[in-house]
Amino acid sequence: MQPEHPTRRSLRAASTGPASTHPASTNLASTTPTGTARITTGIADPANPDGASTRESTGARTIHPRRTAHDRMPIRHFIGRKLLTGTALVTAGLVLGGALAVQTSVSSAQAAEAVAATQRTQQQLDETVAKSAAVATAMNTIARAQQVAETSATKVDTTGLTSSLASLSTTTSRDYSSLDTQAVVGLTVQTEFESQNTAAAAAQADRLAAEAAAAAAAKAAADAAAAAQAAADALAASNTVDDAKATAENLASSQYGWGSDQYSCLVSLWQKESGWSYQASNSSSGAAGIPQALPGSKMSSVADDWATNATTQITWGLKYIASAYGTPCSAWSHSQSVNWY
Repeated sequence: MQPEHPTRRSLRAASTGPASTHPASTNLASTTPTGTARITTGIADPANPDGASTRESTGARTIHPRRTAHDRMPIRHFIGRKLLTGTALVTAGLVLGGALAVQTSVSSAQAAEAVAATQRTQQQLDETVAKSAAVATAMNTIARAQQVAETSATKVDTTGLTSSLASLSTTTSRDYSSLDTQAVVGLTVQTEFESQNTAAAAAQADRLAAEAAAAAAAKAAADAAAAAQAAADALAASNTVDDAKATAENLASSQYGWGSDQYSCLVSLWQKESGWSYQASNSSSGAAGIPQALPGSKMSSVADDWATNATTQITWGLKYIASAYGTPCSAWSHSQSVNWY
């Protein structure tokens, strides 16, 4: 450590002394008896440490004390101070820059985290929306598939549809948070496919059944028409005179035990009454048919087709002869006597 310079020591003493005696910031001028100006500078004199240094000037010239090399600040102190100041400024800049860099890094990290959080939230929202849509579609598919399964059960094989429907129903009945959206979508597509195939197969079965029913109905109608025609043909054949006589002979023998002699009387009796025509009609009396029943509606006691069926008329006539006359020959004898029977 260097010893303190006398001038600095004098300045420090002057600054700590009484303010009224030697103010450090005030210059006092006085005139000596010889007319020489004395100037008190307030700077301590090394030779007079207890008082301010005095400079005398004569006329316009002021005499300044010379400063020695010892009084000047060493250059190394000056350069050292400048270096310290520069170093401090550089250090401060580095610290400030580092702080700004750290702050910028922290802000970037926070911004990145905020973006990531927003993306996660959006992803969760998208997943929730997709899951809700998948479940809604699945429920609609289940409702349609159940209806198809019920209506098609008796028509086609619904095993594939019912199996797929059961899997989809089980999956959608789980806790919502644990639902696998992709699984729901896959089972929904499979169930819809099975439902459409089953519905198409059932529709095809309905068409085939309708065609079969139409064919059966057509066949039944044709058979009925054929039967009716056959009956008409048979009736027409039985309504001829020869067929009517053959029917009368057969019934007289089988039901009443009448032989050929009674049949001969019967042939004569009904030949006189109607000529064995089932369409014969007496306009004056209203008698009708082969036996000339009066009125003709009496023969409805045998069958309603009395007006068109010779067998019905013959059946009624034989019954009437048996009850009224006993035999055809007795009826024929009465007709010959009174002209009616």
